[in-house]
Amino acid sequence: VGDKVMILARSGLWQEVVNVPANRTFPMPEGMSFEEAAALLVNYITAHMVLFDFGNLRPNQSVLIHMAAGGVGTAAIQLCKTVENVTIFGTASASKHDFLRESGVTHPIDYRTMDYAEEIRKISPKGVDIVLDPLGGADTHKAFNLLKPMGKIIIYGAANVVTGKKRSLLAMAKTWWHQFHISALQLLSMNKAVCGYHLGYMDEEVELLGNVVAKLANLYTQGKIKPKIDSVWPFDQVGDAMRQMEEKKNVGKVILVPELPKEESKKGEN
Repeated sequence: VGDKVMILARSGLWQEVVNVPANRTFPMPEGMSFEEAAALLVNYITAHMVLFDFGNLRPNQSVLIHMAAGGVGTAAIQLCKTVENVTIFGTASASKHDFLRESGVTHPIDYRTMDYAEEIRKISPKGVDIVLDPLGGADTHKAFNLLKPMGKIIIYGAANVVTGKKRSLLAMAKTWWHQFHISALQLLSMNKAVCGYHLGYMDEEVELLGNVVAKLANLYTQGKIKPKIDSVWPFDQVGDAMRQMEEKKNVGKVILVPELPKEESKKGEN
């Protein structure tokens, strides 16, 4: 009672009081703010497991991070920087490139005006070792073709399904139609790996997740990772918070709090 904790839950957290199993709670590291705690678990667990458990990231390798200025993207960049001499390609709109360079992205790419696959091939003709794919659809094909021998693509989302303010059945159908398919026999001859990751379906993996959170807490304490907070919004401005993401204005994590203290501005200072 009285401990400051971070929690994992699949849903139901946009409210003032929540009830979760004790094994879904994790002590906050010393010095961590509640906003950082809210931003840490989902993004950093995802980025850590995708990069290290599936990706087996090692020194001198290269990684393509899509949506590099978002929550998982910024987490992945920081985690890549804990490994020696990793080349990071990051896609984001041009206005976010200065932030990406400062964060450690070797080659920011404007996906709106450039073909990122062509740009990567100019710099690294053989492609990359790891692709983090939250997009789905045709982009998964491009990502797979960008892999070097022994390369890995980890699919952890399908953002291409969302095209505007409302769900589009046409966009969903197009994404589904263009979804990547490959047989085990094809993989044999290509020497590449395709992985799928969804944190929401790991509810029962308490020990596994606990080990990852312990590693993340240690990295935070060492100053090697720090959640990037884009902005903090009270519950009664949830619509504005959602628009911040929908319009792709955010750099880092958008946080909801029950009530914003009067002295705090909405914009994070991290």
